[in-house]
Formats: sequence, C-alpha cells, structure tokens
Amino acid sequence: MENTTAPSNTLELVFKEDTALTEMMRLRVSSLQRSGQKRQDGERLLLPHEAVYRLDFPTQELHFSRWFFSLSVHGRVTITGISQHWTPDLTHLMTRQLLEPIGTFWRNANDPEETPLKWLEADMQEFGERIAELAKVRKVMYFLFAFKDGAEAANLNCSVEFTPEE
Repeated sequence: MENTTAPSNTLELVFKEDTALTEMMRLRVSSLQRSGQKRQDGERLLLPHEAVYRLDFPTQELHFSRWFFSLSVHGRVTITGISQHWTPDLTHLMTRQLLEPIGTFWRNANDPEETPLKWLEADMQEFGERIAELAKVRKVMYFLFAFKDGAEAANLNCSVEFTPEE
C-alpha cells in the first residue's frame, strides 16, 4: 500500500466503477421492493452504500505486487471479489460467488488526515494473490465496494500492481 508510482516493469490496474451494472443491480432491488417479492434463495442484493467495480486484465499471466490506495477522508472501504465470470444480464449475483478474504482499508474519525490508512496486511496480500490467480482465466473481474463511516467513491483512489510472468 503505497503512494509512489509503479516501476516500468509492472502493471498498475485501476479499479473502475461500473455505473451501468451498479444501476442495473439497484433496479433489481427496487423492482423487488415495488412488487413485494423476495430475493431468490442465496441471492446477494446490492446495498445502498455499495457499488460494482471492475478490473480489466490486458494480460492473464500476472503476479501480485502491491496495493495502491488513498482515501482523502475518514471512513472504511470494503472490497469483495466476485469469483466466477458473472453474467449479470443472465444471472443474479449469488452469495456463493463472493470471495474471501475481503479487502478492508480505513481511517478512523479521530485520526489526523496525514495518518496512514490502516488495513489487514495478511488478508490484503492473500486477496491480491487471489486476483492474480483468477486473472489467468478471465479478462475482467468484478468487485463489490462498500463505503462506510463517511467514505465515498469520490474520495477514493484504488489500484493494484502486478508484475507480468516471464
């Protein structure tokens, strides 16, 4: 987790919000609410403080290096990977498709602005390695980002650095 720039032999991939997919999932929630129906057994509905993000992999042979993460305010951001190539136009998101461990970064409300972000290092390392492993079989991967305790998408910059396999 650094704020430096990536060396030239590395590949830094930025998480991008997928606004169309986030909106489609929000429409699913509102449709269920309007009709009074319940979600399917095991279905994972998008919560109001969540959004769908994606990583696009230009190459599939990658080794995880490190995270780049900045949050300009206090708050907590949780990142949950989605394990299979999910086709939201054909299937609903199911809880069994969510990866563990999740990634969590935070800054407490009483921490000064210049205080470095906190995170669970072992979980973030394993999470980055899982992303690299899954990149071997796909060109895009989806994630749920949850913004809590004052964090918002506008205050977030998040990317992950990989080194290409040789």
